[in-house]
Amino acid sequence: MFNINNIIRPNVKAMKAYSSARDEFQDINDDFVFLDANENPFNNGLNRYPDPFQRKVKSILSEIKNFPTDQILLSNGSDEVLDLIFRAFCEPNQDNVIAISPSYGMYIFLANLNAVEYRKSLLNESDFQPNIEDVFSKVDENTKMIFLCSPNNPTGEIIKREAILEIVNSFNGLVIIDEAYIDFATEPSWIEEINNYPNVIVMQTLSKAVGLAGIRLGILYASQEIVEVLNKIKPPYNINQLTQLKAIEILSDYEKVVAATNTIVQQKEVLENALTEICFVEKIYPSDANFILIKVDNANERYDQLVEKGIVIRNRNNDDLCKNCLRITVGTEEENGKLVQVLKGLS
Repeated sequence: MFNINNIIRPNVKAMKAYSSARDEFQDINDDFVFLDANENPFNNGLNRYPDPFQRKVKSILSEIKNFPTDQILLSNGSDEVLDLIFRAFCEPNQDNVIAISPSYGMYIFLANLNAVEYRKSLLNESDFQPNIEDVFSKVDENTKMIFLCSPNNPTGEIIKREAILEIVNSFNGLVIIDEAYIDFATEPSWIEEINNYPNVIVMQTLSKAVGLAGIRLGILYASQEIVEVLNKIKPPYNINQLTQLKAIEILSDYEKVVAATNTIVQQKEVLENALTEICFVEKIYPSDANFILIKVDNANERYDQLVEKGIVIRNRNNDDLCKNCLRITVGTEEENGKLVQVLKGLS
């Protein structure tokens, strides 16, 4: 049976959380005089420290996702969540983590930063799904976490439910499911299963479907016990007031977010169909995200040609299993049309 106490770093388990002024007094009332946090007393809308637990943002997310607020952690981008997870559960120069490959590059970056061994498990080349046997061949007594990006970046495909279930049920450590692109997929989010699987952490973001990449707000959904551990070590005011206010504004009109997401999905289908007419496109991989991975005759050459025409995409030629592959983000109808026009004119 999975027990979170068995994988928390001893120094983290022994720590006491830093107590800020807004932790000690949470009942904000306009009639009160606040002389506790050494703030500037002259009101300009931002002279007070922000809510360290982002209660209003979490309340809206809780309603949208039908998920308890005490099982939500907000962070300065998903990268901060990842860093907190490494620091809470992985002993430097001792533990290791496993991740599918190709996948999101920050996993290995943060593993290296935290002196944690990073073990790659190549996806099956035929369908970009995990090789379960290979994943577990890399697990040992010091393996603390397995990372699964689903839908995966840069391949675009969602990881099949049965594959994730096999990993979750067989691994006595944390399984981090990175769902940055889940809003573009037809499969349900794994947050619906968290209460059934205490070793699952789900990461999401406001950077993709919600369209708020500029405010850097990442979201973690997990058991209350995991969230309590991470709250203990996170910076006290990691989400600034402007970020919280903008998140509240946009999330309060979530129907608009859904409509924009649906438009992107529709445009992806249009773009996929148009790419079939490009002579040097050798393969279009299935995508459950807001981007399309394609294989071309010469990725470096095609990338340079597009840049010369003022169009910037991502060259994934150096990623595992992605030789001569380009990743194209779905843009507006006009942007996609310009891309297709330029592609058709390339020789």
